[in-house]
Amino acid sequence: MNKFQPVDFQTLDDLLEFLPADEQKIVEVLRKIIFNCIPNCQEKLSYNVPIYSRYGRICFLWPGSVPWGGMKTTGVRLGFIRGYQLTDEVGYLDKGNRKQIYTRDFLTLQDIDPEVLKPYIIEATILDEEIAKTKKASKRKWV
Repeated sequence: MNKFQPVDFQTLDDLLEFLPADEQKIVEVLRKIIFNCIPNCQEKLSYNVPIYSRYGRICFLWPGSVPWGGMKTTGVRLGFIRGYQLTDEVGYLDKGNRKQIYTRDFLTLQDIDPEVLKPYIIEATILDEEIAKTKKASKRKWV
């Protein structure tokens, strides 16, 4: 357990059991969309919330019931690690006062529109692949 969180989940099941039913349903729907959009997606807990990656971290889900310091949100927040690099001409993502991570909050299941959300996840996955290729190519130059 860290000083910012009074919870410490060992597994995703521990997290899901902790969540109120409405947040649990939102998390489950978002997880399905993420797994459908990110091939070979890896899911692990970090800061007591699920983080999704392939070559690097792509996105995370932060249920409002999982506290961080004194901050509390409602619903479930989907965050994109490199949100600042995503195409977002319609302003779907919340930039807040953050420089890199952009988010979208879902208060109900009806807030989730897979057809709007999927392109963001797919673009974030393509960006992750491109960054991995660039890193691999730059390593070859030095070898």
